[in-house]
Amino acid sequence: MTAPGDTLRWGILGTGGIAAAFARDLTALPDARLTAVGSRSAAGAERFAAQFPTARPHASWAELVADDEVDAVYVATPHPWHAENALLAIAAGKHVLVEKPFTMDAVEAQAVVAAARAAGVFCMEAMWTRFLPHVLRIRELIAQGAIGDVVTVSADHGQWFAQDATHRLFDPALGGGALLDLGVYPVSWASMVLGAPSAVVAVAEPAFTGVDAQTSILLRHPGGGQAVLTCTLASATPCRAFIGGTEGSIDVDPVFYAPSSFTLRRGRQVTDRFDTPDEVRNGPGKGLRFEAAEVGLRVRQGELESPHLPLDETVAVMRTMDEVHRQVAAASENYLVQ
Repeated sequence: MTAPGDTLRWGILGTGGIAAAFARDLTALPDARLTAVGSRSAAGAERFAAQFPTARPHASWAELVADDEVDAVYVATPHPWHAENALLAIAAGKHVLVEKPFTMDAVEAQAVVAAARAAGVFCMEAMWTRFLPHVLRIRELIAQGAIGDVVTVSADHGQWFAQDATHRLFDPALGGGALLDLGVYPVSWASMVLGAPSAVVAVAEPAFTGVDAQTSILLRHPGGGQAVLTCTLASATPCRAFIGGTEGSIDVDPVFYAPSSFTLRRGRQVTDRFDTPDEVRNGPGKGLRFEAAEVGLRVRQGELESPHLPLDETVAVMRTMDEVHRQVAAASENYLVQ
């Protein structure tokens, strides 16, 4: 077991933009160090390592997970390979942080979770939002009853992308579509506040390649709480989130899933304002260091998952996404099930 104060040595599996962002964020953690990177090609690994000199390049995923100087693996490949890559790292005895969406569906998610538990290694979805300062404070306020019983949640995540069949977001083979890439944020947000839904209603519009270009979701939760969630590849939406309770509300500034701020109200009167510190907003990277710090903390304490994002909840989120996919596929012959 990694002892308190020990440096957690990271290997990154994948060399895309999110992998580079994670590598930059690791530089802000005194007890974390990037030691290796793995790609499907030597050239890809060497290009990445040229940006991050502490990362030893490996010409295959298998070489990366076999590296004795790697304690934890960050899986940063496209969605369709998340399960395969996570299972590879787990089989090598490595702790794993798997980029969102955790897998392509709940069946794959369950397989990864079962393997991690059987191997006794730490495992977590890289839903970085859960570990940001403003979100941790929101969860505290809700637990303290600051807004009473939560009755309504809303969240949107929309970005504009030029229609390009070669872009991964439009490519079915790379797990493209609004739901898996963008919609996972609102769905996870609703899960964080209200838990797993008891009913799901979803509609979507297909992109020119058949993946979903825009999806809207209505969730009903036990106890009567509801969530309204949207995601789209066709428009840059506000990316706000709102949590309404019987005694107050929390209005999160854009962009809700990144380092942000929020307003707490009782009725329509502002009673509190949380502002993310400048050192967080303007620090190195984009805030991914908070999820990396969570992995380090739990590993040093000998824990196998995070209480802020339990593995069973990650599987439940994938079940909700599966049901959304099922409904919109059934309603449209032009929609491709991922």
